[in-house]
Amino acid sequence: MSEAQPLDAETTRAAAMTSKAWPFEEARKLLKRWPQGKPEQIVFETGYGPSGLPHIGTFNEVLRTTMVRRAYEQLVPGAPTRLIAFSDDMDGLRKVPENMPNADLLAANLGKPLTAIPDPFGTHESFATHNNARLRTFLDRFGFDYEFVSSTEAYAAGRFDETVRQVLRQWEAILGVMLPTLREERRQTYSPVLPISPTTGRVLQVPVEVINAEGGTIAFTDEDGAHITQSALGGLAKLQWKVDWAMRWVALGVDYEMSGKDLIDSVNQSGKIARILGGRPPEGFNYEMFLDEKGEKISKSKGNGLTLDQWLTYGSEESLAFFAYREPKKAKSLHLGVIPRAVDEYWQFRGTYPGQPIEQQLGNPVHHIHGGKVPTGTLPLTYGLLLNLASLPGVGDKQTAWKFVQRYAPGTAPESDPELDTLIGLAVNYARDFVAPTLKRRPPTKVERAALADLDAELARLPPDADGDTIQNIVFEVGKRHPFETLRAWFQTLYETLLGSSQGPRMGSFIALYGVENSRKLIAEALTT
Repeated sequence: MSEAQPLDAETTRAAAMTSKAWPFEEARKLLKRWPQGKPEQIVFETGYGPSGLPHIGTFNEVLRTTMVRRAYEQLVPGAPTRLIAFSDDMDGLRKVPENMPNADLLAANLGKPLTAIPDPFGTHESFATHNNARLRTFLDRFGFDYEFVSSTEAYAAGRFDETVRQVLRQWEAILGVMLPTLREERRQTYSPVLPISPTTGRVLQVPVEVINAEGGTIAFTDEDGAHITQSALGGLAKLQWKVDWAMRWVALGVDYEMSGKDLIDSVNQSGKIARILGGRPPEGFNYEMFLDEKGEKISKSKGNGLTLDQWLTYGSEESLAFFAYREPKKAKSLHLGVIPRAVDEYWQFRGTYPGQPIEQQLGNPVHHIHGGKVPTGTLPLTYGLLLNLASLPGVGDKQTAWKFVQRYAPGTAPESDPELDTLIGLAVNYARDFVAPTLKRRPPTKVERAALADLDAELARLPPDADGDTIQNIVFEVGKRHPFETLRAWFQTLYETLLGSSQGPRMGSFIALYGVENSRKLIAEALTT
């Protein structure tokens, strides 16, 4: 599949400077941050907490952050950029996720860093390593350009040591930010630094005394009551997460990081701490959360979100990126039912892209999905139409569906049309699992029987290769001749009596795809019920 002609860099930059597409609006924040340009790389960061299996909401930040990164590169051609995918894998496991095997194994290791807990799946050296691998598989599959950073490895290697020292130096100032935000009980035990117990290996939530800030030495009471003096450096301690977040921004030089709307207060507090540490918080924005079918927030511990594999069983990679792009500041339901629309809307926007002026192209979701390198080519039919076809008895496999498609669109083939081939396979999967089991054709009423018989007579006069527009005109005319309150009621009749659904495709296109004779058989079956 070829790509659309790339846009001229200067023309693109001029249009991008005023584009209202949210990735360009976000990228322009970085121009204000570094009006003379940053001497080194602009650093983008995304964070992942591997205490549960990744779901699509987890990947949302990487998708969207990459879009902002590419937008910035179009604003500043040739500017060096870098994306850090950071895993908070040194966090202590606070509770056992509901969707995990070997719950007893995890329960026995509560409080330990995620990298120190055995993998309940038995495939990796630790729980965090397993989940990190799942995340990286996703990132690699989508072709993201990123640097993966493990919190555990960074702490242990001393990468954060100097900034941890700065936390110890600014201890009282950091407490001044955090303590007013805590309940009285929590204030009594709060510490910006969480030592690792030398006896149990757990991450301790205990009061800590700074012994020597320059040397990085702290003191605390261990779980067995022993008074311990040890270093806070080299992975022997980690920071409370809001302090940790600020520390990472400063230590890694992060310029941009987005986060969920539920973290607005945390962003503000971490931003204050970053300034105390001698840095400045990154640019970014707070996106709305994905919701499940019940309108509840998606949670790793509950496992109530879609997995990547679930989406990609029924929808394309591009449709997932399209769903993530749209309206990031609006809460959206994320469930299997949104996939068909996302697939078809992606192709609709892709189809309009080549003929648009540059200002509209920069606002087109596909521009950001493909980083400005939008593939050419369109599809001869929609995913929705394929779903209706694949839901019918006898068309429940990819090979059979292709026979109908090739009659509808001569010259197409799996080898020459790989995107269409993929779409057919996805539609067959979705129709088999979610559409066909729910279909139930109802008997037509007396008025509906007369209209269906009339339609059958009209179709009998058509040649087998009649096109969709011709058939659609006939369907309209038949509906007008019979006493339906509206034409919509007529089409509802066709969907419910022929397809067994309350909604359906453009009937002219469907009949052309399924074939006139096959469609007449559906009508005959309806008239005999």
